[in-house]
Amino acid sequence: MKTLLTPTVTAPAPGPEASDAELTAFLWSLISKDFLTEAGWNAERCVLDPPIGHPTLGGRRCPVPGCISPVKGLKLCSTCNTRFRASSFSYEEFVQVPRTAPYMHLPVGDCRVAGCERPWTDSGTRPVCRSHWWQLQKHGGTLEEFLADPSIKGLPGLGDCAVLACNRRAVSAGETRLCHAHEKRIWTLRKDPGFDEETWLRTAPSGAFAAEVSFRGLPALVVAQLLFGLQHRCHRGARTEIGNFRALIDRTIRPSGATRLEDVPDPAANSEALILLNRTRIYAIRAVKTPEGEYAKDEWDLVAFGHRGSLVFTAIHQPWLRETAKRWARDYLSKVRSKSASSHAQQHLHGLAKLSDTLRARPDRGMDKAALARADIENFLNRMSFLEANGQMSALTRIAYISKARNVLREGRAMGLTRPDGPLAGLPDDFVITRHDVPKPPEPSEEGQDLPAEVMRQLGAHLDSFEAMTCYEIRLSVELLMDTGRRPEEICRLDLNCLTRDGQKKPVLLYNNWKEQRIGRQLPIHEPTAELIIAQQKRVRERFPDRPPSQLVLLPALNLNLRGDRSIDANHLSGMHREWVETLPDFLLDDGTVFDKEKIFPYAYRHSFAQRHADAGVPIDVLAELMDHDSYETTRSYYRVKEVRLREAVERVTQLQFDRHGARIWGAVTSVLDAERARRAIGAVVVPFGTCSEPTNVAAGGGACPLRFRCVGCDHFSTDISYLPDLRTYLDDLLRQREKLRSMSEADDWARAEATPSDAEITRIRRLIQRVTDDVDTLTEAERAEIQKASQIVRQMRQNFLGMPRIRQPLPDLRVERPA
Repeated sequence: MKTLLTPTVTAPAPGPEASDAELTAFLWSLISKDFLTEAGWNAERCVLDPPIGHPTLGGRRCPVPGCISPVKGLKLCSTCNTRFRASSFSYEEFVQVPRTAPYMHLPVGDCRVAGCERPWTDSGTRPVCRSHWWQLQKHGGTLEEFLADPSIKGLPGLGDCAVLACNRRAVSAGETRLCHAHEKRIWTLRKDPGFDEETWLRTAPSGAFAAEVSFRGLPALVVAQLLFGLQHRCHRGARTEIGNFRALIDRTIRPSGATRLEDVPDPAANSEALILLNRTRIYAIRAVKTPEGEYAKDEWDLVAFGHRGSLVFTAIHQPWLRETAKRWARDYLSKVRSKSASSHAQQHLHGLAKLSDTLRARPDRGMDKAALARADIENFLNRMSFLEANGQMSALTRIAYISKARNVLREGRAMGLTRPDGPLAGLPDDFVITRHDVPKPPEPSEEGQDLPAEVMRQLGAHLDSFEAMTCYEIRLSVELLMDTGRRPEEICRLDLNCLTRDGQKKPVLLYNNWKEQRIGRQLPIHEPTAELIIAQQKRVRERFPDRPPSQLVLLPALNLNLRGDRSIDANHLSGMHREWVETLPDFLLDDGTVFDKEKIFPYAYRHSFAQRHADAGVPIDVLAELMDHDSYETTRSYYRVKEVRLREAVERVTQLQFDRHGARIWGAVTSVLDAERARRAIGAVVVPFGTCSEPTNVAAGGGACPLRFRCVGCDHFSTDISYLPDLRTYLDDLLRQREKLRSMSEADDWARAEATPSDAEITRIRRLIQRVTDDVDTLTEAERAEIQKASQIVRQMRQNFLGMPRIRQPLPDLRVERPA
């Protein structure tokens, strides 16, 4: 009697030394009854028979009348397709002919003799069992007369087919009782003198028909692993060709005789069977993994710790150092929730591996930790310098490895690993990497990571080609990155309901800061960006009409995503973005130079977002909130201009400095002396549209001006080319205010006279603007471009909070169809 399986309701979680029975019980407790029912699992027969139309397992039914087989990538099932190619019919004619001919995989019915428990030989011409067919030949007459003869008695069944995997009934009463299909097959095999019948009965394919998959004869743990892996694939939305799954069992798993999926040898490389086997057993193996079981290994699967990826400790040779690394990694993984946890942790292990290599050069190969000293640390530091000097690692890699090794040793001591029973017990106090041992990182590049406005415009103009390469969701993710400045992961994992409105009915983006684990963040966005999101929400609802919106994502992946809850992957986005950028023509800047494509990557859009708003005069506290940073220092790193760059800009701008009459002050000066820079910093205070050098006002920080900021009427006032946009805006405001006051008939004359800007002030500002503009017009085109760039840098760094409203610079028009 063949052993059949019944799902277990509950089972304890297995430990590292769990037996096969315990693992089997645990896996069955994870297999959903709903999945088994929907997939057509028959526990009594140990057969899986998914219905036609199952979303991930069932294909389309063959259109030939009477055929019950599913279609696999063809218009017909494999058997009917073979018959169609051998026929002379057209496709339309062929699908009108019912399938009545006997085929091996069709289901078998009972013998039509009353009370007979044996299967018939053929449903058409021989609908009786083999014994009754012989009797019918002797009896003579028609089949109806034979069935009506009272002397014809039913026969007892012969039991199951002797092939272990087969779930059909035997038709022959000989020594080896087999079904029709296997009996026909064994007749051919017995002609071979080396045929091993016992092995064949144990490993022969099941011969299941239609979409049936027989698990009979497989070890109990293998059955549980296969069903759990199949369930996991279905839940992820992966389609599984049931014929491939049956072939995997019959041709690879069953002949191997393995009691666990991990012991099944790999089939041919790059085959569908290999892919299916790898996916299925990975899911099943990971389901029973525990942190305790992984800790004892030298290569961890981080799924057991709630992360992705793996950690490898084999490059750390000293047992005490390897144990320290494991203790540190276990502690680190329990705290971090970032998707980059595995790469960050592995970088620490790389640093320890370099330290381990250095210790192996000792006579004791670093095994005696009590004999270590400061000299060993110095040898490690010198070896790292040697590797950098010989081009075997970069300066940043050297800094990272030393820093990470220092972190592990320092945190190991803080974790108490130096106690008598700890792996660092007896480690000398001078075996330590100090803060001063970590080399100082090189000064960051002056250029920054933001993209020039002309590059952003060119990228926006080529977005249609990106959609043609990938899909609309990938293209939309890039548009949202450009518009919002969020991190790629934050955009890729947006929920469907990620758009709301504030009290003024303005659109607000709801997102999660996964890097810092801050959930439910808000970002004001423009209406055109909101319209993109609304249109995408409609697309997603049409694609997944039966799913509740709360369980859908804004940017669903195209594959393995039947439920609409799996987003596009940020790594995939980055890879496709790189391919797209490389296909685009060269990016030309306004000065004619070609911009390096290597500097165009998804995260650069975040830097560009910060730089655009910083250039437009957004205060750092507001910008930090827009970037969702805890520290202003972090925000400054996205747009901060270095002192060298600022110094050069100040020199250029100061060459076009003017007094209140519009006369140039520094016209003959080509460079600013250090003393004059210092005076510019401490001998003047920033006021609207320039600086004030009046001593009392400077001492009061700009709060003691008796003229109430009528700066253009004071000889202590000076301005420069960088304030020209502010002066123009102020002049426009004065003119608008004067016209508005003239039209206010409800106000008294004295009130209008007091509030109306004076004609003298308007004339003075207009003349000042004209003088500055005339001076700029005398410059060459190249000089004007340099002055404009320098003015932008100075305006970015200017802090002019004097209790008056700041005049923001307009955001650059990167994309005509949408604001920046």
